Amino acid sequence: METVAFTRMEDGTAEDYALLDRAGEEHMAGMPGRLMTALEELKVSYSGYQVTRHEHSLQSATRAYNDGKDEEYVAMALLHDLGDELAPLTHGEMMGAILRPYVRPELVWIAKHHGVFQMYYYAHHSGGDRNARDRFKDNEWYDACAEFCEQYDQNCFDPTFESLPAAFFEPIVQRVFAEPRYLTGAELI
Repeated sequence: METVAFTRMEDGTAEDYALLDRAGEEHMAGMPGRLMTALEELKVSYSGYQVTRHEHSLQSATRAYNDGKDEEYVAMALLHDLGDELAPLTHGEMMGAILRPYVRPELVWIAKHHGVFQMYYYAHHSGGDRNARDRFKDNEWYDACAEFCEQYDQNCFDPTFESLPAAFFEPIVQRVFAEPRYLTGAELI
């Protein structure tokens, strides 16, 4: 494997950084595959629900797809909980950051905030504030996030639901993550 010559970035040459640019492009091309692998890993995620986190994700995406949501929305629905494994307390923020260059800002906001909106359905049973989402009442995407949680999240733990397989969604993920459309240049850093 070819590597740069420098050990300190300030000593790099144009050739070194051209090499890193090529390596970066190859790495970015693998993004959809890494996301699908992370989805597969949800098959062995923590338990307690009647379905795996993987199946929950498939149910979310299947419901969104069946309702005619566009590919960006379906991809967000499929991937919205991937962060549960690495950032269980801030998984929405993690997914928002991953989605940000690839899906419209409304969907980034939904992914980022769906956790607090989801609390509406359960927090009152464990001493939490089910209305914590109301702090976002003035946000233009409040209703969209509430709808996502009602239609494509809180109801996606059904062991009798017939989800589309992960392979069905792979081309959608490939297209959505083919290139960053919503951020360019310095915004990507």
